[in-house]
Amino acid sequence: MATLGVLALLPIAAALLMSGCKSDAQAAPSVQTVRVSHPVQQQVRDVDTYTGRFEAIDTVEVRSRVGGYLDKIAFKDGALVKKGDLLFEIDPRPFQAAVTEAEGALAKARSQLRLSQQEFERAQTLITTHTIAQSLFDQRRQALQGAEAEVTSAEGALARARLDLSFTRISAPMDGRISRKRVSDGNLVNGGDSNATVLTTIVSQDPIDIYFDIDEESYLRYTREAEQHGGAAAPRQVAISLPGDEKPSLTGTLDFVDNRLDNSTGTLRQRARVANPDLRLSPGQFGRVQLASAATHPALLVPDTAVATDATRRVLYVVKADKTVAVRPVTLGRLFGNLREITEGVGAQDNVIVEGFQRVRPGEEVDAKAQADAAKLALSASKEGQS
Repeated sequence: MATLGVLALLPIAAALLMSGCKSDAQAAPSVQTVRVSHPVQQQVRDVDTYTGRFEAIDTVEVRSRVGGYLDKIAFKDGALVKKGDLLFEIDPRPFQAAVTEAEGALAKARSQLRLSQQEFERAQTLITTHTIAQSLFDQRRQALQGAEAEVTSAEGALARARLDLSFTRISAPMDGRISRKRVSDGNLVNGGDSNATVLTTIVSQDPIDIYFDIDEESYLRYTREAEQHGGAAAPRQVAISLPGDEKPSLTGTLDFVDNRLDNSTGTLRQRARVANPDLRLSPGQFGRVQLASAATHPALLVPDTAVATDATRRVLYVVKADKTVAVRPVTLGRLFGNLREITEGVGAQDNVIVEGFQRVRPGEEVDAKAQADAAKLALSASKEGQS
């Protein structure tokens, strides 16, 4: 009976043994496949990016030089205007009347001058024969001089009256885009002094300036670079990208650096001039200014997507010679397009995992597939970003 019991248990034991082997086979982990690439060794040029604001080169507040009632508005709000275009017209009738009055005063003064000249000429003839007293001769000469002064004064009054009449037509002082009208027809406007009514504004648009502030450390670095390259040379070029641009779409020429740093921020104001022939840039817009260093330096670059975060560290996953995964803390440099500069932590011959590092753990054996093209494509995108 004992033998029969043992024989009965054998199939059960065999079944349990086979089940255990099957479970062990299912539990055996599969080897993960990852894509690796060597860091790219490349000469790079540091590029600093600053936020700037576009401002018009010239801005004019249009005011009237004479006071009066606004009679006419000759432009559309927001239109482009040329220098000399009529913008506003003040009621000219009071000024025309002043011109007529001044013309009459001048005619009267000239008539008095002719009479004084005739009397003085007669006095000159009589004084030679001692027919008139010297005092009378002096009076005639003084009257002539007074008449001449009256004519000069009347001529000045007429010129001023005509000038005021011309000021009733307010024209654009420069080319540019005009703002909206600040005063409607029929309103009384002040003119001729600091309290003159602002009627509208005009801003120039082509070319246009962009102002940006650089930090003190960058300013010193740029100064040292300029000294190493022989001081002042050709005007420095900057690249400019607008909101929504994936890469710079504009170029400008650096033409102004302020003469002192701002005490409160430790920054220095700079300006670049940008061509704006299609008038797509307007004062007040923001832009990102990229200022490249004059010299290049060697760098190790990896795709920025390969950089991971481990707690408070930035790390790269690498595949060692024994095909196991290791984690390398790294020090990051600048971003060049899609590539990140690595200043410490990996070497040029390390196999950096550029795809699939999320699925592996340190010490795990992996199947590493070379993917050099990934770094090359990223490098190509980097060069486009710096152009």
